[in-house]
Amino acid sequence: MSAYDTLTPEVILDAIESQNYRCDGRLLALNSYENRVYQVGLDDGGLLVAKFYRPARWSDAAIGEEHDFARELVEREIPVVAPLCINGKTLFEHAGFRFALYPRRPGRTPELEDPDTLRWLGRFIARIHALGALRAFEHRPRIDVATFGRAPYQYIIEHDFVPAELRVTYQSVVEDVLARVERTYENAGAVRGIRLHGDCHSGNILWTGDGPHFVDLDDARMGPAVQDIWMWLAGDRATMQVQLNAVIAGYREFHDFNTAELGLIEALRTLRLIHYSGWLAERWDDPAFPHSFPFFNTQRYWQDQILALREQAAALDEPPLEI
Repeated sequence: MSAYDTLTPEVILDAIESQNYRCDGRLLALNSYENRVYQVGLDDGGLLVAKFYRPARWSDAAIGEEHDFARELVEREIPVVAPLCINGKTLFEHAGFRFALYPRRPGRTPELEDPDTLRWLGRFIARIHALGALRAFEHRPRIDVATFGRAPYQYIIEHDFVPAELRVTYQSVVEDVLARVERTYENAGAVRGIRLHGDCHSGNILWTGDGPHFVDLDDARMGPAVQDIWMWLAGDRATMQVQLNAVIAGYREFHDFNTAELGLIEALRTLRLIHYSGWLAERWDDPAFPHSFPFFNTQRYWQDQILALREQAAALDEPPLEI
């Protein structure tokens, strides 16, 4: 039985109305797989976004830290979409599902090819990090080799997701890149972990005429600041160098940046590749995943992963980008 089998439209609307909102029946599923997220129409013509948390993924305390972080940012006029606070609460429960309600905020994907856009993003992520550095999460894990590399890799192997004829090769390649990632962390030295957005790809940034606002802190964790930056860098080395310089130019207007973290960019990219495969594997019993990711768990998928990780092994041997 899937975690969301009983989350019917009637349950969704009843949950929202339990917080004294009147729904008009409009219900649109938004692009989310880890949780279930819906845009909901209200009788007064307005719209809300309702997020139903995946059961058993986060504790109430961990979700509370996500909400508190978002609301701290909003209080400092940093453009993050935070959950609505109703009668002093931001997390609610209905029919066995925990959920939060958010204001709907429109926007488009930012143009990451534009240096001005990257500088703007650098300024805002720096403001998030300046606040994130003030104290630590207590109930959320770190982004590191253990949680983003070895744990998902072990799950994949223990549950026999890799075809038998590719298993030894896959294991050899993953063990090699993880050893390289560990050396990269050692070379970077004592990198400080701070509260991060954690999953700051372009799909979690909405752009309007007033600039960016950030959404979805569901993956907020402790980790190095560069985790919230490297996903904006793409292309060949020269292109990424230009992109990085634009981001850091904006970043340094509001917060210091430790250049030792630049050596972690390819390490974090490598960990994300492994973590993504593990995430799909762990969710494979959710019917939404085979439907939405039909390419996963095929011979071709694991062949491509082996190739991508070999390319990352080469990238980890290159000198880091510079500012």
